[in-house]
Amino acid sequence: MDSRLRDYLLVTAGLLMVWQGLAVFVADPMLPGPLAVIQAIIHEWRSGALLHHLEVTFRRVAIAFVCAMILGGLLGWFMGRSQRANRLLDPLLVLFLNLPALVVIILLYVWMGLVEAAAVLAVIVNKVPNVAATIREGARSLDPQLEEMAEAYRFTRWQRIRDLWLPQLFPYLMASMRTGLALIWKIVLVVELLGRSDGVGFQLHLAFQLFDVTTILAYSFSFIAIVQLIEWGLLQPLEKRARRWQGEVHHA
Repeated sequence: MDSRLRDYLLVTAGLLMVWQGLAVFVADPMLPGPLAVIQAIIHEWRSGALLHHLEVTFRRVAIAFVCAMILGGLLGWFMGRSQRANRLLDPLLVLFLNLPALVVIILLYVWMGLVEAAAVLAVIVNKVPNVAATIREGARSLDPQLEEMAEAYRFTRWQRIRDLWLPQLFPYLMASMRTGLALIWKIVLVVELLGRSDGVGFQLHLAFQLFDVTTILAYSFSFIAIVQLIEWGLLQPLEKRARRWQGEVHHA
């Protein structure tokens, strides 16, 4: 078993034991134990509600994530490589970085109505500045010696992207992807809570009205599990590949 996975399972098991102990000690419906939450997950899964709402939320997260990474990445690259563009756009970037997500969500719902486009656009607008700020720092830190080498060997545009820029930008891309995934799904839940009739956020809103802590935890942990699977199945393999990629570039 991989050491990282083993450590993760050990920590998770320890937290579950602490949680179960607290639930037994408190003996209150406001703090259900792990078994009660698992039973709620199974019940919601069998009814079809859990799968439906997870699918809806995941679709919104995926669309917002891809759009934010593309738009934020291009904006960050442009600002990092052009001092003039950075001077002109930096005030706007700072403004949107400090604009509360809740304000953006409310304004778009007021302007566009309680529609799907407003929900997804609100998430994208909140995430693009974070991606841009991170990628801008990566674009600023590109090794000038490697740029000179590319000029000397007459690299094509595609060769520069594949063999020169992407390996150096990859740590910044990974940071944007990790923080982006963690931030976007939280914003999506708020968007769903405020103005949608489906999704995990909507279910949390219903459970909150009934003070149903078990259901709140069941839906929360279900989506956290999906995010963790993405981390294990996609982000960590990409990170390992990037390390080999970077090593090849620096060796060259």
